Amino acid sequence: MNRTLLPSAPLSLLLLFVPIAVVVGYVAPDRHVLVFATSVLAILPLAACIGRATEALAERLGGGIGGLLNATFGNAAELIIGGLALREGLFDLVKASLTGSIIGNVLLVFGASALVGGLKHPTQRFNRTTAGMGTTMLLLSAIGLVVPAVFHYLARGRGAPELKLDTEIAVVLLVTYCLSLVFTLVTHRQLYGVDEHREKQPTAEGDGGSRRWVLLLLGATAAVAVVSEMLVGAVAETASTLGLTELFVGVIVVALVGNAAEHYSAIVLAARNDMDAAIAIAVGSSTQIALFVAPVLILLSHVIAPRPMDLVFSVFEIVSIAIAVFSISFIAHDGETHWMEGVQLLAIYVILALGFFFLP
Repeated sequence: MNRTLLPSAPLSLLLLFVPIAVVVGYVAPDRHVLVFATSVLAILPLAACIGRATEALAERLGGGIGGLLNATFGNAAELIIGGLALREGLFDLVKASLTGSIIGNVLLVFGASALVGGLKHPTQRFNRTTAGMGTTMLLLSAIGLVVPAVFHYLARGRGAPELKLDTEIAVVLLVTYCLSLVFTLVTHRQLYGVDEHREKQPTAEGDGGSRRWVLLLLGATAAVAVVSEMLVGAVAETASTLGLTELFVGVIVVALVGNAAEHYSAIVLAARNDMDAAIAIAVGSSTQIALFVAPVLILLSHVIAPRPMDLVFSVFEIVSIAIAVFSISFIAHDGETHWMEGVQLLAIYVILALGFFFLP
């Protein structure tokens, strides 16, 4: 299947904001709100380009290597933004963006997918077995994020080794993620629709086609790094100017920016009545955030941050993650959905977003 390099028309037009953001960042670095706004608009199409290149290369390289490539670059924007925020010591922003990515994917993305798909198809069905395994993995990963916070509150003032616990839990989560790749790509690949007899997809473009996707992937990733640095540098002043908390900006704005391409893809697939792919994106991306992105950032903080980052989330963040995980688990248990379930998930997301907005 031949693909065009650029994403869909609306996102392609936003590529104009890439040079605009760079110019604004260097010419008027003190205009923090303008720098932040242009950076956000620039990252949206760049994240879409990374996703598009990753999918195209996955088709060409086959199930095993393609799946590993998806795992590595699937959340490149979140990793880059998180890494740059770590360097600046913005730990609350990093943890807020992790929280926002998890609740945004399972509530906003799947909620919007169920709503849009349900308006076109009265009842949409998906593989209950694979969805159940995905939500169970998400539940286990959420436990790994919640335990350090509970431990912190119970052991406060007792000199407990919180950072050591956080680092060890990060290693456990990362190992679990690697084993989940073995499960989905090797031992139980048939459950996820991977055809063992079609390892590599032949294309008319040949190696030249793969080369252009590699160049797009590298170029978009480098551009995201440049623009993200300006976004992270402006986020604190922007939040202060607009009267917002860094928690709200991280949970809602930064998380939405980093996952925008996946949001769009899931909704389009649901409209085509492909709910298996839509729920795989929503649940799979959230699981990847908890099992891969969060542990990598924890380990990375020991190298580039002013001090190591912990996994201590606020009480409201913990409650939000728990609500999101149990909501998607309940929705996915029967293997079918309709537009009203989408409305319900979106309502939960809006309620949580309002809570983060008014939280002091």
